[in-house]
Amino acid sequence: MNIGKAAAASGVSAKMIRYYESIGLIPEVARTEAGYRDYSDKDVHRLRFIRRARDLGFSVDQMAELLALWQDRGRASADVKRIALEHVAELERKARELMEMSETLSHLAGNCQGDDRPDCPIINVLSEQDGFESCHEHAQPRFGKTGIEPDRKRRASSDSTVSDSKGGGIRR
Repeated sequence: MNIGKAAAASGVSAKMIRYYESIGLIPEVARTEAGYRDYSDKDVHRLRFIRRARDLGFSVDQMAELLALWQDRGRASADVKRIALEHVAELERKARELMEMSETLSHLAGNCQGDDRPDCPIINVLSEQDGFESCHEHAQPRFGKTGIEPDRKRRASSDSTVSDSKGGGIRR
């Protein structure tokens, strides 16, 4: 089957199929006399495996390892589990970092008056050149592994108040 049919059958775009072939994730497939790629059912099965791994967020290197293990009938399931658990740890780390970023931005937005005046703690923090040490008095983030994080004590006290559209506080 041609690349368009293989893409439709596997759920991997033709562009990504060409990319995976160019980096060696999948082997080059046979070509017709006219030079078109000719995919077999086995090739489509491999592409589906890659699509499922990609849907779970595995990196190209991890997908290559998993493909090699999938094709190795003498594999140890412990090797597959190790890759999966390493990936889980990475996903959890990323989730924590995203949560920290969300908390920081929520904290800064909560301290922004959102009115016609130019003063804005969000802009102040983003424009600092000295590691965010001297920020707006209401938003005193500290430098953390993901960039800036709100001072936990200030965040705890500001979490119970949400600003309304006029800049006033509303208790939750």
